[in-house]
Amino acid sequence: MARPRTKEDLITESAKGYNNLFDFISSLTEQELNTEFDFSTLNKSEAHWKRDKNLRDVLMHLYEWQQLMLHWVSENEQGNQRQFLMDGFSWANYGDMNIVFFERAQNISLKEAKMLLEQSHNDIMALIQKYDTQQLFNKNIFPWVGGSTLGQYFISTTIAHYEWALKKLKAHRKIMCSR
Repeated sequence: MARPRTKEDLITESAKGYNNLFDFISSLTEQELNTEFDFSTLNKSEAHWKRDKNLRDVLMHLYEWQQLMLHWVSENEQGNQRQFLMDGFSWANYGDMNIVFFERAQNISLKEAKMLLEQSHNDIMALIQKYDTQQLFNKNIFPWVGGSTLGQYFISTTIAHYEWALKKLKAHRKIMCSR
């Protein structure tokens, strides 16, 4: 499906992406769940192929980006101007921020990561409900969103990130099956 352009489509596709991800996770074998990721044979240059070592790392990455969204919207709605990314980071160095997220996740259990992401997803879905289609998908509605739309940020922190995670987990399974 094309990227959502209405509130209803955003809700539907976000829920679908989340459910597809967790359906796939529930299909992973114990061996797939317990084997560290090794994407070295894929010849991929993006940093995340080397960064994330297991399912917990992937789930916590999703959680952290959703927390960025939740805090960004909350602060700006309260009149506190805040950029989307963590303080000290920009779109030029957000990869370094992802390393901070990775490091923070290392003492979190897989069970806790699943619970955190479930709550975060539910919070994001509730936040989407606050807005109408115009507020989500028209530019210049909220000055703090810049040249994009609020809906695009929701797509990025839900649908696009769920697709990214699913792609990574499917690659892990494929590598496991070829061994």
